Amino acid sequence: MARYQCPDCSYIYDELRGEAHEGFPPNTSWAQIPEDWACPDCAVRDKADFIPLDSGEVGDEGGGPQSGSGAER
Repeated sequence: MARYQCPDCSYIYDELRGEAHEGFPPNTSWAQIPEDWACPDCAVRDKADFIPLDSGEVGDEGGGPQSGSGAER
């Protein structure tokens, strides 16, 4: 399943999780999201503006801190 990020506020739509508050149950594909859908966090960006993310691009999936060098955000 894929993820898509709002370039304005960094909200991430994850197909696996869906977005219950928007009426999209888990496993709702990006293709099923209406073309006129806007970011639920900032409402500034539309679906067409979202950036597809490759797996592992966002920190909480795979990897974690490297070599225990440990700068946390």
